[in-house]
Amino acid sequence: MAHSETFVVMTGGRDFVDLTDDVARIVGRASADRGLANVFLHHTSASLILCENADPDVRRDLEAWMARLVEDGDRLFTHRSEGDDDMAAHIRSILTTNSLSVPVAEGKLLLGTWQGIYLWEHRYRPHRRRVTVTVVG
Repeated sequence: MAHSETFVVMTGGRDFVDLTDDVARIVGRASADRGLANVFLHHTSASLILCENADPDVRRDLEAWMARLVEDGDRLFTHRSEGDDDMAAHIRSILTTNSLSVPVAEGKLLLGTWQGIYLWEHRYRPHRRRVTVTVVG
């Protein structure tokens, strides 16, 4: 049995959006006793992460570290079609991921105590992002 749903997330620019509840609702509608939920982001300048959800400092520190690792507007980059954050956003998404798999049991995500599913927007401007959740079980 497989169940799949796509939803749209509006981002506010470079930041994190907690998708945990949205994904959990879709998993619940799938009625899978046990299986696997795949979360897929249809974009190349944002990413998905499984991150600590209790302390927002974790995400702020992650952003600060990534900004140092991949500098916006680096003179090395030739791809700047949409601004200084363009190529940096693509690199950030490649270094992270656009797909996550989470086990499912009794119709619920088997996340750890402090884990959450986040969309990490890598662009400065707000964007409309599509996410597909597929539950197989």
